[in-house]
Amino acid sequence: MSAPDSHTPAPLFSAMDRMTRWLSRDFLGGPRLVKFAWVINFQKGATALWVLALMALYQHTSVAAWVYLGLHGTYGICWLLKDRVFPDPNWEERITFGGAVNAVLFVLGPYWLMPWVLIAGHSSGAPLPLLSAAIAIHTLGIAIMMTADAQKFFTLKLKRGLITSGMFRYVRHPNYLGEMMIYGSYALVVWHWFPVVLLLFVWSSVFLTNMKLKEASMSRYPEWQAYTSRTGMVLPRLFARA
Repeated sequence: MSAPDSHTPAPLFSAMDRMTRWLSRDFLGGPRLVKFAWVINFQKGATALWVLALMALYQHTSVAAWVYLGLHGTYGICWLLKDRVFPDPNWEERITFGGAVNAVLFVLGPYWLMPWVLIAGHSSGAPLPLLSAAIAIHTLGIAIMMTADAQKFFTLKLKRGLITSGMFRYVRHPNYLGEMMIYGSYALVVWHWFPVVLLLFVWSSVFLTNMKLKEASMSRYPEWQAYTSRTGMVLPRLFARA
């Protein structure tokens, strides 16, 4: 029996991608009047207002809540800046109204439950040393994500092909690494089991699926095998494969 085509992703990841796309882009059918980017920008840009509203509703003004507001609110501004200067073409796709509603409620909306857990009083938040660690992780994550996305955007504008230098020299998906550090810092601030479970679900389903599909596409390049032998998916490889 012949080996599977390296350009074809595993059936599980293909099925996951089809289901996610149907729920967030095609649900209920109809005209495609909404850009996916508009939905994402709304959720991320409005996060600071959401956290402030929670703080006002629950009269909660702890140090952890203010730190959460500063971190997640700033990330929303950085995302809008990134979309303005070097937008991701993947988010320019037009989606149905039903898909937009699903994306807000079930794809992006659960992230808004993270500050609710903290501000509604289900957690007292992380102690000060861990809040300091969360700020450091978040800062590094923002830098990694923004730099990697900028490098990819401007490099591919000049020349299409496999990017193996800069932020991609040791890690194949530094933008996902940055995102994981960013949202991991929010879970650290909240200091509760729910954000951990939520992020593990998102990372093991959506993030991993997207990375596997991307790698299946990139494997068409002749230098792909050598590149993967010396790099890790989201963390640098300690020992390169022979």
